[in-house]
Amino acid sequence: MGKPKGDAARSKARPSSSSLAASLLPSGSAAASVGFGGYVGSSRFETSLSNEESASFLDLDTEVAQHLQRLSRKDPTTKIKALTSLSELIKQKKGKEILPIIPQWSFEYKKLILDYNRDVRRATHDVMTNVVTGVGRDLAPHLRSIMGPWWFSQFDLVSEVSQAAKSSLQAAFPAQEKRLDALNLCSSEIFAYLEENLKLTPQNLSDKALASDELEEMYQQMISSSLVALATLLDILLHAPDKAGSANINAESKLASKARGVATSSAEKLFSFHKCFLNFLKSESPSIRSATYSLLSSFIKNVPEVFSEGDVRCLAPALLGVFRENNPICHSSMWEAFLLFSRKFPQSWAYLNVHKSVLNHLWQFLRNGCYGSPRVSYPALVLFLEVLPTQSVEADKFFVNFFKNLLAGRSMCDSSSTDQLSLLRATTECFLWGLRNASRFCDGSNSIHDLQVDLIDKVLVKILWASFFELSEGSISPIQRKPAETLSMTNSVSYLQELGRCILEILSGINLLEQNLLSFFFTSVQDSFLNMLQQGNLEIVMGSMKKMIEFVLLLEKYSVLEGESWPLDQFIGPLLSKAFPWIKSSESIDGLKLLSVSVSTFGPRKIVPILIGGIETSTLLSVEEVKDISPEKFMKIFQEIFIPWCMDGHDSLTAARQDLLLSLLDDECFTQQWSDVISYVLNQQHQGFNNLATMEMLLAKARDEITKRSSVRELNQRIGSKAEHWHHRLIESTAISLIRSPPVTTTSAVQFLCSVLGGSTEGSSIAFVSRSSLVLLYRGILEKLVSFIKQSPLCSVNDTCSSLIVNSVDIEFDLSSSVDVISVAKFAAEVIDRSFFSLKALNQDATLLSSILSSIFIIDLESRISSLVDNTLYELKEKKVDRNLVYDFVNDVCSKMNNQFWKSINYDVRKSSANILVQSIRSVVLLEDDLQPCQLTILCASWMAKVFEYLSLDQTDEDNICGLLLVESDVWPMWISPSTSASINTHGLPAHLCELRTSKSQRFVSFIDSLLMKMGIHRFLAGHRDEGSSPQAWLSAEILCTWEWPGGSVQTSFLPALVSFCKSEPSNGGLLNSIFDILLNGALVHGGDERESSGNMWVDLNNHIEDVEEPFLRALVSLIFTLFKEDLWREEEAMAAFKMLTDKLFIGEETSKNCLRIIPFIMGIIISPLRTKTKSGVSGDNTVLPLEAFLGGWLERSLSFPPLVLWQSGEDMQDWFQLVISCYPVSEIAEEAKALQRHVSNEERTLLLDLFRKQKQVPGASTVITQLPGVQILLARLIEVAVSYCGNDFNEEDWDFVFSTLKRLIQSAVVVMEETSENVSDFISGVSSMEKEIDTLERLGHIVSISDSSLDDAKNALSAFSLLNALVKHKSGEGEDGLNSLTDEIWDPVKDRILEGVLRLFFCTGLAEAIAASYSPEAAFLVASFRVDHLQFWELVAHLVVDSSPRARDRAVRAVEFWGLSKGAISSLYAIMFSSKPIPSLHFAAYTVLSTEPISRLAIVADGNASPSDESPNDQDSSNAGLPSEETLTLRDEISCMVEKLNYELLDTDLTAPERVQTFLAWSLLLSHVNSLPSLTQERERLVQHIERTANPLILDSLFQHIPLEQYMAQSLKKKDADIPYDLSVVASAATRAITTGSSLSTVESLWPIEAGNMAPLAGAIYGLMLGVLPAYVREWFSGMRDRSASSLIEAFTRSWCSPSLIKNELSQIKKADFKDESFSVSVSKSANEVVATYTKDETGMDLMIRVPVSYPLRPVDVSCSKSIGISDAKQRKWLMSMLLFVRSQNGALAEAIRIWKRNSDKEFEGVEDCPICYSVIHTLNHSLPRRACVTCKYKFHKACLEKWFSTSAKKVCPLCQSPC
Repeated sequence: MGKPKGDAARSKARPSSSSLAASLLPSGSAAASVGFGGYVGSSRFETSLSNEESASFLDLDTEVAQHLQRLSRKDPTTKIKALTSLSELIKQKKGKEILPIIPQWSFEYKKLILDYNRDVRRATHDVMTNVVTGVGRDLAPHLRSIMGPWWFSQFDLVSEVSQAAKSSLQAAFPAQEKRLDALNLCSSEIFAYLEENLKLTPQNLSDKALASDELEEMYQQMISSSLVALATLLDILLHAPDKAGSANINAESKLASKARGVATSSAEKLFSFHKCFLNFLKSESPSIRSATYSLLSSFIKNVPEVFSEGDVRCLAPALLGVFRENNPICHSSMWEAFLLFSRKFPQSWAYLNVHKSVLNHLWQFLRNGCYGSPRVSYPALVLFLEVLPTQSVEADKFFVNFFKNLLAGRSMCDSSSTDQLSLLRATTECFLWGLRNASRFCDGSNSIHDLQVDLIDKVLVKILWASFFELSEGSISPIQRKPAETLSMTNSVSYLQELGRCILEILSGINLLEQNLLSFFFTSVQDSFLNMLQQGNLEIVMGSMKKMIEFVLLLEKYSVLEGESWPLDQFIGPLLSKAFPWIKSSESIDGLKLLSVSVSTFGPRKIVPILIGGIETSTLLSVEEVKDISPEKFMKIFQEIFIPWCMDGHDSLTAARQDLLLSLLDDECFTQQWSDVISYVLNQQHQGFNNLATMEMLLAKARDEITKRSSVRELNQRIGSKAEHWHHRLIESTAISLIRSPPVTTTSAVQFLCSVLGGSTEGSSIAFVSRSSLVLLYRGILEKLVSFIKQSPLCSVNDTCSSLIVNSVDIEFDLSSSVDVISVAKFAAEVIDRSFFSLKALNQDATLLSSILSSIFIIDLESRISSLVDNTLYELKEKKVDRNLVYDFVNDVCSKMNNQFWKSINYDVRKSSANILVQSIRSVVLLEDDLQPCQLTILCASWMAKVFEYLSLDQTDEDNICGLLLVESDVWPMWISPSTSASINTHGLPAHLCELRTSKSQRFVSFIDSLLMKMGIHRFLAGHRDEGSSPQAWLSAEILCTWEWPGGSVQTSFLPALVSFCKSEPSNGGLLNSIFDILLNGALVHGGDERESSGNMWVDLNNHIEDVEEPFLRALVSLIFTLFKEDLWREEEAMAAFKMLTDKLFIGEETSKNCLRIIPFIMGIIISPLRTKTKSGVSGDNTVLPLEAFLGGWLERSLSFPPLVLWQSGEDMQDWFQLVISCYPVSEIAEEAKALQRHVSNEERTLLLDLFRKQKQVPGASTVITQLPGVQILLARLIEVAVSYCGNDFNEEDWDFVFSTLKRLIQSAVVVMEETSENVSDFISGVSSMEKEIDTLERLGHIVSISDSSLDDAKNALSAFSLLNALVKHKSGEGEDGLNSLTDEIWDPVKDRILEGVLRLFFCTGLAEAIAASYSPEAAFLVASFRVDHLQFWELVAHLVVDSSPRARDRAVRAVEFWGLSKGAISSLYAIMFSSKPIPSLHFAAYTVLSTEPISRLAIVADGNASPSDESPNDQDSSNAGLPSEETLTLRDEISCMVEKLNYELLDTDLTAPERVQTFLAWSLLLSHVNSLPSLTQERERLVQHIERTANPLILDSLFQHIPLEQYMAQSLKKKDADIPYDLSVVASAATRAITTGSSLSTVESLWPIEAGNMAPLAGAIYGLMLGVLPAYVREWFSGMRDRSASSLIEAFTRSWCSPSLIKNELSQIKKADFKDESFSVSVSKSANEVVATYTKDETGMDLMIRVPVSYPLRPVDVSCSKSIGISDAKQRKWLMSMLLFVRSQNGALAEAIRIWKRNSDKEFEGVEDCPICYSVIHTLNHSLPRRACVTCKYKFHKACLEKWFSTSAKKVCPLCQSPC
């Protein structure tokens, strides 16, 4: 446990390797401690251990011995594991325990450090570190034996290994002095070890069989390390002694002296033996050569005396000709050896041809970029020049070649800027060295000067300067530039900068050396430049100018700042003086830029005299005045020459001239110069505003100049560094006149204003006007925007919004017809867009800035609303287009208003903007009646939420702004007064005003609701107060009373949000209480408005709260129902509400009718928590809330009334009955029903039963129908309550009364519906073709609109019957004692009779729709829409239809067919299922009836087909008589169009399109029916064949549009079910369930509401059914797919989720199949998915193996013959082929295919001849026998085979004898 693998202990007496055996030898053995023969490696080892120490070695730890033994293994992994384990063991041992290990470890260590694997060597040193750390000073006796290998390891070629070795040495000798002592002590052993290493060859390096490449690598590693170790040892031991410490010679110095002696003698011996190490210098290994260079350097430094003259002669070609070395690894040591050798032995140059052996190789070396060692070699070049013998070279030629080759190496350094920098530094150093040391190459002063001039001319000018010009950016056009040049452009630019710096440093050096030498360079360059200008070649001139500009920029960067005068005096000054006339006359952009750069570099006061001095014709100043120019004279030149030249005209050169002009602005004359420029431009009256474009460009450049001047920290106070320095009265007056003057909307005017204002980007806030002028400009802009707003086509915008802005800031605007408002607004918007960030300068003027921002927002809102506005709101369509021009600029402005911008705006500005905007949006919502309300409110809410987000107001101000939004007006709010929280009385208002107010209020609530959803309800409700009515409570109550609004309702949006908010903030109980109080008070005031209509007397609190008509009551009921449902209110709140209601029920002795009217609605909700509270005893004293007393009193009050059927109008009996019934809720769920009954006392049950029985005391009470509304509803509800709470006490008369009442109420509805259906049938049949469709539909609408109360009465009867049915079911299912008085003999016939009536209702509505559909789809839609008006009634009908028995369904169908209308029962079911007005429960009920017996057998195949043909097999079951034959079988029209005539347009429809839903339902119905038919019956086979022949496989393509196969691309098939995406899991589960159950009923049930997420499981279920029912059909479709990606995904899905269940079913069916024949047997292997069918007859037999693929049925099954006896090959192949055909073509179970194949084989043995066409007795598809015989040859064929033969051969002849058939 815990040991590494292979660490099992071995016995000490059983050594497992030679190394371990040696360590275990007796002490007397010579090899006891070192190894065989006493040798370590190739050296004899003399032990230093005493006999006692050797004796202790026998006690070596077994585990340690085992690991040491494993070190001899060849496998590096084993070695590493052993070393790791050994290291851990040694760490755990103490010093004395480690000593016995050292001898054997030393032996292993010397081998392991030479191992080929670097990890082994590193781990070895890790062990050594632990060993020496553990033994400490006890290592001393063993030091000499290991010091040689140890020192050698310090220089391993792998850095991590060498580092580990150094760490081990430092662990043994932490102090440097101690390490030196160890080296001195063991110097002889180290030299001996290294000497032995250097003698080794690859062949004798190892005694193990290793690969030659491994041996060679080990050899190179050993030799190079040994050479470096030797060189380092010589440097350490032979270094010059410290003179300061040599006064006292002690024992240590003697040891060092001895070591130096050993080192000197060993060095001489080695140098002589290895013949100057020349063989190592010639090695192919770079590491060996590098180490040899280092060793020779050490010899030259430390023992130069070993070099004889002959040795120098031998080494000279090798060390002086080293430039052939092309491996950069060697270059560092190579240069050291070269330089040391040259300095130490200068005579060595005479022993070789310098040009041939040195220089030629040097040129190649330099051209190749030093072969990759530029950082090492380039700095050494100047040292090379120092040691080069001058007499052996011609100076001028040498230097030219040197620099040419040196710079040619630049191409090899393109990838590294550091390498290029090294190259250029070397160039600078070497060139300056050549100038300074010219005397070394020449004797006389003239010769020296000539050489220097030659160097400048041939190298500096013709090489370096020429290279600078060639590499200048732009010298090669983009078209001509090669791709490689383009890629290296960045490096070229960097190199250009460095090359220019190199030239400048050389020129500076020349200036320091001898200034006169510079004139040769400058003269040459200036002449060349001027010649280019005179040539007139534009491209050459442009290139020259750009190059010179770049050089001047470099001058500014490197030289001018250092205070040198030569750049101007000797170079740029003379150059510009001669070039200026040409530049001024040629109007060259680059020439102007050269002037600008020169002025910026040297200053205008220095450059201007130079320029003017070059104009010979100038009469402005004399030559003397030019040389000593004063400020006045400078200004005169500036005004008279440069301003006119630079500012006249506007062309492509204007920008460059303006750059020059701005560069000429001198600090001393700045103000006057700038004023002169502005005056010159803007005072030219004759030009008007024509110079605005020029001025705009000048101001933009001035802005850049400000930024430039202020960016230098030292020049912060420099004139022109602040915007104020550039202000001018003419700029301000021009800008203001542009704003105030008649519309000047040119582009130049906009650009000028934007340049004045600034703010084009976030960082450019420089304005060229004062703050007061800035305010005037923006006031003018605001006026233009407001004018635009005032002419808005939206009344809310042009009136309210503009007034708000005008009132906030006093402005005037002109709306006269002469003013083009669109143009000026576009002008203003464009100015704001282009200078947007300048608005921040108005931060201190909150009113103005807030008005501007609000105007922008309002125009943006109008632009958004314009997409909703009909063109009729605009006078002309063109006007809308024109306003869109303004919208575009405003939208651009709004896009820049991010959060960062708004944070920079003053808070007061934001607050004021919010005030304007919230009132504006309020007016838009309330006043815009002509817009689509839902879209308007959503848009406004999104816009307002964005505004709130931007403005970022604090909570207090935001609450105030929200209050401003919700302030009371004439039309808002509708129900609650914000000030008093009391209800608003709307009675007495005219109808049209009430309707208008309602519309506006609903629209505003829609806006508020959308705003709540966008911003979060907490933003409006979080600040409530618990004391009294909170200000937010009235808003919640108002929204609740509004109930529905465009785009939302209380139940869908507000209530869920309110509940979520209250759950997240539990402290909001006061808010809910306030809302409850407001709504309750309102309901009490308006309770009388809840009319006595049978339709809304009872409300299903789970679904139909909207049926309550009175707004306050509806809001109250929905609120408290939701609060209790969500568990926000519990028993305590129910108690409080109950007490409040009971207190208000009586006003003195009188009953409050309004309270009595509303209390049943509330009691129905709170009764359950009330009873729980009372029974639990939590409430304390029963006298506090005597619930039972109240309920008893209410029951007694109801008993005091006469029976319901005798009710007279004017009595409040209905209200009391409603109150009593609401206190006894009922439930169809058994657990809930029992919980409700548990809390009812016996007294209450007795009173309830008495109240029920009192209703039947009137003779014939069950048949009496009172004319007062609501009586039948109350009676049905009372029956529900009595059955639920008192059913066990019923007698037979009670049940008779219940059943008779329910049947009567339901039958009345049946009569009404049947009459309606007949009326629809008669009407449609009598419609004239001449009648307009709209009139027809109107008349049809009157027919189907049922105003009779029968449906409402029946609805409650159906509810009561449904409850009774559920209770009876529970009784029979659970075996409990409930409803004992109701026996099955009584219940079953009554149930069937009632359900038959319900089914007739169901069929009636379907018949009406089917008949109407025969006229038009619109008529069918109209009939279906009628059902929505009685939604709860039809949902109850659907629920009971699903629960109906087959007998009831059969009777109802017969009744409908007997009726004899134009459409039958099946058509009515299809009409409901495919209805265009969906009611999910009805759809599902229709599907359920169609898919189950007895209707399913009539639902698929059309009636009236012929009887089966003679092709039927004789032994088929005859029970299917009447099924249509193959030729005449047709599907019903309702599904035929979706199966046989499927259109390819289906694939392009929406995933939830009605056509797609209907198609899926039809296929689901069809497949479920086929699956329900028995296998191998004629009915199923013919239907399957018909589907396979006629159905369009497009259905499969449409199915996979819903199945999320794309999720399979990222989903591993090996993942578990829980790991797959949810969408895919749902589809997969549906497919698996359909395969397992053979039905998709559960998936269809969850289909509605129709959504893509609900369609996907249905698609999966249909696919699963199709795989099980029509496998061959699906396989054929799959094999024809061309999209390989899709097919692979489909196969993966099928293989994972469908095939396992299918294969399991198939194999189970085969295993269960009874083939009833001793000659045939089947064995199944479920693990291998294999079936073996064994067929034996007489003495013959055959085993056929059927293999089911994992992707079955997409991949066909495989059939092979595993064994045959006595069967010919032909028959074997025939049987094999027939089995293959049967199993692959079978659309059904494999067991059926095997059974058919067996019958086919039986027929063959019976003598039935097979069909000559298909070679089978039984046809593979229709399973018929060959019956059609040829009259000539008498052979019999299958009819299907013959027909196929006739169609393919195009002739009717016998396939065998060719006789006519």
